[in-house]
Amino acid sequence: MSTTLLLIDVQNDFHPGGSLAIPTAMDDANRTVAFITKHSSSISRIVCTMDSHHLLHIANPKFWTSSEDTGSVNPAPFTIITMEDIKNGVWIPRKDIQPTFIAPTTVIDPKVFDYDCSSSSSSDTSDSSSSSSSSSSFDIVKYCTEYTRRLEEKGRFQLCIWPEHCLLGTQGHGIVPKVMEAMYEWCAVTGGSIEFIYKGQTLYTEMYSALSAEVPVNTATSFNTTAHQHLLQTKNNKLVICGQALSHCVNYTVRDIVEHWPKDEMNRITLLQDCCSSVPGFEAAGDTFVQDMKNIGINVLKSTDD
Repeated sequence: MSTTLLLIDVQNDFHPGGSLAIPTAMDDANRTVAFITKHSSSISRIVCTMDSHHLLHIANPKFWTSSEDTGSVNPAPFTIITMEDIKNGVWIPRKDIQPTFIAPTTVIDPKVFDYDCSSSSSSDTSDSSSSSSSSSSFDIVKYCTEYTRRLEEKGRFQLCIWPEHCLLGTQGHGIVPKVMEAMYEWCAVTGGSIEFIYKGQTLYTEMYSALSAEVPVNTATSFNTTAHQHLLQTKNNKLVICGQALSHCVNYTVRDIVEHWPKDEMNRITLLQDCCSSVPGFEAAGDTFVQDMKNIGINVLKSTDD
């Protein structure tokens, strides 16, 4: 059987020295390198997801202020912003946020996020273009209130403000060098090329899973059927997964994968548990995820297991 290796967010900012560092992540990276080196001849594809954010992302501090004054305070990392906080004006989204039109996937599509985000409740958004969020009538407070309502209704998360991490173009966004070197060595030996999946560029929603956002707001953040089918591919292919963080992006990417995977083929998927770690303080989420995967028949192994 050939193997697809899915590396989830093996990026500098999640490793020691990064802005959202996991203390044991470099040990995970070393084991990942050893796994790639040992199994390079049987790895047919390497797919690598990358958390990819703009500075003014909804889960970053500078998206929010404590007042409309220019000298206002931004929320500290790990602050939880609830729907009630927004309604009560505890935290206010910046009203000068502009989407990036050179990358139209960053905007809100009213056909996906079916809610009237215009300043006037009488406005009809049904005929709006996909760049509705650029309109002068776009009410960002109204949007964020509805966004956090949907997020909380889903029951997995409240809006958590994270340290600025994996900002596009920064060193923290890059793949850990030793893992990148191992991947490029695999390319040189096998003739393959790394396949990248970028996630998190949309300003207005969070995307822990590489396949779908917590609250989809456009087609780019809806479930990525094409990527999933690419991972599924043929019955003679194994999918091996590792990366960061076990509690968050590994957790929810894999949950999205298995939700749409043939129920009688779960044993084609392997999670390398010793190549993943949870964000400190979220270990329980990682433990629950691992147990859930075992319960449905996913192989949970060490990278050194045969």
